[in-house]
Amino acid sequence: MVSLKVENTQLEGVLKITPNTIFEDFRGEYVETYNRRLFEEAGLNHEFLEDDISVSTKNVLRGFHGDARRTKLITCLFGKFYFVVVNNDPKSAQYRHWASFTMSDKNYFSILVPPNFGNAHLVLSERTIFHYKQTGMYDPDAQFTLKWNDPTIGAWWPVKNPQLSVRDE
Repeated sequence: MVSLKVENTQLEGVLKITPNTIFEDFRGEYVETYNRRLFEEAGLNHEFLEDDISVSTKNVLRGFHGDARRTKLITCLFGKFYFVVVNNDPKSAQYRHWASFTMSDKNYFSILVPPNFGNAHLVLSERTIFHYKQTGMYDPDAQFTLKWNDPTIGAWWPVKNPQLSVRDE
């Protein structure tokens, strides 16, 4: 039977989703990262409206970005990155708590990030392709950015001097 493995993380509402649809043979691998029916059967009734891809090189750190409205489903299509999610809801008992994951094109899991959570990633391989599905269209008025090294968050990063954009400095 084809299904998904859905696991809670230490952050309430953030889920680790591993597909069981992985086929390997002499040609390579086939992985189904999203199947609406399987997600619905697992109780994940999100309507994804936008897909985005970010390509980065080693030591690029894309800082904590998020918004108040959209859920994101994050997957590593190629390479490897260190991924951090932080709760940015001041009404939550877990406000500013964070969790980290090492995601790659070898472990195939995805992370579901709900609204009011920020996510950031650091590229560990020479090149990485970061894919995310979103439940809403981009809305600059709903966006927030948190500093990657904000001491009130205290996230650990396996790099001292990452490459940052102006937005993330």
